[in-house]
Amino acid sequence: MTTSPVTRQPEVIIGVDAHKYTHHAVILTSTGQRIADHEFPATTRGYADLLSWAHAHGNIQACGVESTGSYAAGLARFLIDHHIEVREVNTPHPHTKARVGKDDVIDAEAAARKVLAGVASAIPKRTDSVIESIRFLALARDSAVKARTAAILQLQDMLVTAPARVRESAPAGGLAAAHHC
Repeated sequence: MTTSPVTRQPEVIIGVDAHKYTHHAVILTSTGQRIADHEFPATTRGYADLLSWAHAHGNIQACGVESTGSYAAGLARFLIDHHIEVREVNTPHPHTKARVGKDDVIDAEAAARKVLAGVASAIPKRTDSVIESIRFLALARDSAVKARTAAILQLQDMLVTAPARVRESAPAGGLAAAHHC
């Protein structure tokens, strides 16, 4: 009885160009050969499909992803949760875009090549930690303070042109005092 040799899956690098509704992925071999590219919806199902598609092409060494702090935050969390090494990739410099061109396949391939070359070594920030919760609270507070200040200033401006009986019935320094609280 003859056994066939076990075929070893190639090592692959994934690059992702992220957008609000879709993510475009490119797969490179560890020697830099482009194997495939595909677009996926930016949904949990799309993330799972991207991962299955990539696994079908080989063993994933790492994944270079643009915009892990915004459009690709969900994808980055998903990949990390599935034990995929994710690297933050900066968007291409405008001069590179002008020279090479701008499209999703080019950007996704560039992301993969940066990982392959070792220039994309930043690990994305976790966006589901306590620190992220504190950041959201601080952001909400700052927004509320700005909205309150804008409302007070708008009321003060309206009092300037209001009829005399309205202006004179307003508490002396009331809005100004509220503004400085």
